[in-house]
Amino acid sequence: MNDIRPFTVDVPQAQLDDLHDRLRRTLWPNELPGVADSYGVPNDRVRALAARWLEGFDWRALEARINSYPQFVTEIDGEDIHFLHIRSSRPDATALVLTHGWPGSIVEYLDVIAPLTEPESPDAPAFHLVIPSIPGFGFSGPTRSTGWNRYRTAQAWIELMHRLGYQSYGAVGNDGGSMIAPEIGRLDPSNVVGVHVTQLFSFPSGDPSEFEGLSEADQAALEHLQWFHTNKMAFNTLHSQQPQTLAFALADSPVGLLAWNAQLFGEGLDADFVLANVAIYWLTGTAGSSTRFYYEDAHATEHPTTPTTTPTGLAMFAGDFQSIRRFAERDHSNIISWNSYDTAGPSGGANDAAGHYAAHEAPEILVGDIRQFFAQLA
Repeated sequence: MNDIRPFTVDVPQAQLDDLHDRLRRTLWPNELPGVADSYGVPNDRVRALAARWLEGFDWRALEARINSYPQFVTEIDGEDIHFLHIRSSRPDATALVLTHGWPGSIVEYLDVIAPLTEPESPDAPAFHLVIPSIPGFGFSGPTRSTGWNRYRTAQAWIELMHRLGYQSYGAVGNDGGSMIAPEIGRLDPSNVVGVHVTQLFSFPSGDPSEFEGLSEADQAALEHLQWFHTNKMAFNTLHSQQPQTLAFALADSPVGLLAWNAQLFGEGLDADFVLANVAIYWLTGTAGSSTRFYYEDAHATEHPTTPTTTPTGLAMFAGDFQSIRRFAERDHSNIISWNSYDTAGPSGGANDAAGHYAAHEAPEILVGDIRQFFAQLA
């Protein structure tokens, strides 16, 4: 059961032909005039992305790019785990496991592989990279068992890193990966040298004293969090309560999947990045199984009551979720790096979420922050 098997992405042409046929036969929903996105993702955005998917997006080019890196599959705890494994040529390299979220995928990290593994400067730290697909996501395929929440995934990543021979390593995460990575540090503290994330999802506990003396920046962060909860959290509620009901629509309609997932991809992102992620879900049949991660997390019985102690670093981006240090330090007792960056363009707005996919949007900045954080630990 510990076998590690080589893997190659090779989608049958018949699947691509079926996808294109479904895109051509899309039944478009009615839309009220002049409401923009107040009722949800608007037709014009989805139509533009669907047209690109049908007429301009090159799946085979993406397939070749992914296949240019060593890929493998291994079974852990009853599930097939797909991962990229790129080793640096540097003998002093540190191993990292990088975890994506939803509706992202391993595509999030393709732009940082080269600078992290083979930095131009010999003075910059280098890294061996392990980039797995979360169970139920992408090339890991649909899950065959229940319970794949952040804690079980973290335990699987620990097994994966040990199976690959890494007894000392770091954990990096974005979105759902920012929930998984700290748990890796919690569960394997003697081997995890540090945890680096782009969000620290720590929220008010309900104690009124927590709000006393909050800075203007922290108050603005709370307001942004409230806005997101009021306007954009329907996906979280549905995933957490009835993912299987939603799965019927996502599994049958590529445009339905495109609209559902695209609502969480900022409008400032390039279309091919959005489509690369959506296409992976469609072609692997994991549109529905990926949403189960939210259900499993919402119904988890594990609820750690003590803060993490592994050295932790945050690289936060202005258009993304804004972590509040007061709350974060309640949940993570060893935060040694806290940096904020603003990569939003002049037209960036609420639907842009600039920096949420920092490894793609601002790879130089993220790579620099990761280097600085792990250099501190060395």
